[in-house]
Amino acid sequence: MANKVILLVDDDIDDQELFGEAMSIVDSAAVCHFASDGEEGLELLKDNSRDVQLIFLDLNMPKMNGKQFLEIIKQNEQLEKIPVVIFTTSLREKDGLETAALGAAHFMTKPSSFGELVKQLEGVLEKALG
Repeated sequence: MANKVILLVDDDIDDQELFGEAMSIVDSAAVCHFASDGEEGLELLKDNSRDVQLIFLDLNMPKMNGKQFLEIIKQNEQLEKIPVVIFTTSLREKDGLETAALGAAHFMTKPSSFGELVKQLEGVLEKALG
């Protein structure tokens, strides 16, 4: 099978680095792309839409937040089928319900430990990409 191509849209550089490290443990062949806000994420998808198989999306970002980004890609025929995992510090049930209604495949609260991040990513990848 071809390498998994994953996009993380998150404005926190530390979270991007941790995510990349955890993903290299979960699937060393996975290719991770990073965008720091929704606008940058959309630009990246414009160039890469056929390759990206899974998007991890933070909710609280400058310029374009996660919900706005999710709404836009779910209205785009080329992008709407890419599963989106909300990857956020939010514990608000309302965020989970709203993003599910917008088409998110999964809601994941950022774990406090690296080991937990690895474990959660394994589970999400298994569910989303099989």
